[in-house]
Amino acid sequence: MELFSFPWWSALLTIVLIDLVLAGDNAIVIALAARSLPPEYQNKAIVWGTVCAIAMRSAMTIGVVWLLKIPGLMLAGGLGLLWIAYKLIADTSDGEHQGAAPTTFIGAIKTIVIADALMGIDNVLGVAGASNGSFDLVVLGLLISIPIVVMGSKLVLRLIQRWPVIIHLGAAVLAFTAAQMIVNEKLLAHLYSSGEGMDDFARVATYFIAIAGVLFLGWWATKSESKNVTHAQSV
Repeated sequence: MELFSFPWWSALLTIVLIDLVLAGDNAIVIALAARSLPPEYQNKAIVWGTVCAIAMRSAMTIGVVWLLKIPGLMLAGGLGLLWIAYKLIADTSDGEHQGAAPTTFIGAIKTIVIADALMGIDNVLGVAGASNGSFDLVVLGLLISIPIVVMGSKLVLRLIQRWPVIIHLGAAVLAFTAAQMIVNEKLLAHLYSSGEGMDDFARVATYFIAIAGVLFLGWWATKSESKNVTHAQSV
């Protein structure tokens, strides 16, 4: 991918949007990990915990980018990202993170890094897919995610609470990225790069099915859960 070309800027915008949408849970974990520390250590724990978490995520992302070059894994990664996009809409959990908060600076850092590693697979897979193997985009996307998590996450949470459609927009972006990964899978080259007239139709159909399918199934799951809750309350 040529540096500063339109596809490069488009991929960077996708990475930034993925970071924005998926920053919420990471911000909650960081805040909870630092809440029991003395006030003078809270900001330090947030900054250093985020930096350490981003360093670990960088290694994970670069590893995923390399792994996705293996035939078949681009397809598997795309399908996994579709599931993540669906769960982003359909997840009806209350979002509470339970457990005792760490009371030491090092303990808070460990909690932040471990939690981010476990929770950040959606971000890692999304960034790796959107970068299309471009390591400069991976590094730049990860650098951009640091101020997003440190300073912008609370704002993102407020925006999501005020305009829930942002969640659906983020899910659509993830679904688009997943479709892009599937279309670029070498094992499926006979479907998308055969040189025949149906190639473009197959690509468009894949993008449409991925995005529309995720949004519809997410909406359906949310609607069904809402009906179940209403029924349970009326009993």
